[in-house]
Amino acid sequence: MLELREVCAGYGDGHALFGISLRVAPGEAVCLLGRNGAGKSTTLKTIMGLAPLASGHIAFLGRNLAGMRTHQRSRLGLGYVPEDRRIFPELSVWENLEAARKGSGAGSSGDSNWTLERIFTLFPALGAMQRRPGGLLSGGEQQMLSIARTLMGNPRLLLLDEPSEGLAPLVVALLRQQIARLKDEGLTILLCEQNLGFATALCDRVYVIDTGQIRFAGTFKEMEANPELKRAHLTL
Repeated sequence: MLELREVCAGYGDGHALFGISLRVAPGEAVCLLGRNGAGKSTTLKTIMGLAPLASGHIAFLGRNLAGMRTHQRSRLGLGYVPEDRRIFPELSVWENLEAARKGSGAGSSGDSNWTLERIFTLFPALGAMQRRPGGLLSGGEQQMLSIARTLMGNPRLLLLDEPSEGLAPLVVALLRQQIARLKDEGLTILLCEQNLGFATALCDRVYVIDTGQIRFAGTFKEMEANPELKRAHLTL
């Protein structure tokens, strides 16, 4: 579904990614695991066209994304949940969701279409506070709203940037259950995380990134068998 080959990208005159290659197959949940500053967020931003691609190839559903603007990538079925959530604080929960509503199109298929009813089944807390301004929600509630708003665009691939960061353990556990439900429903997921436990519970495969390069690709079991890799490239 998604393929990156030898991707170099960055900001201004500097690069943050140096020859990144990874693949995500339909129905998979794949984790890009690494420390703060390793290049995880830049990878997602490059996929979405928010960071300039210097060289390499990015394809989604067999289509080369080079030259496409962010909204065009979204219409193809890429859904992006940024690290800083980016909800509309002055709008209510309901208005945040309605602003992102997208009908059937290139980025959706069959029963993948999301409705408010389906959103509130997945996130009951949001259903109970539909009229509350987004800026008055807790951090965990804002994270749920950010994910829910992205789902309203009917993505085929959900890009999640550090969804567990800064949240209380009980909220992280609830969020993990909700993302697991999305996986069980067949949604393809690329998750960027530094929380190893959170990622292990959700993902099928892992790429370890450090200083803008992929240092490992394989299963979590294979990664656990390599303690030197974890010491060198992950925050434990």
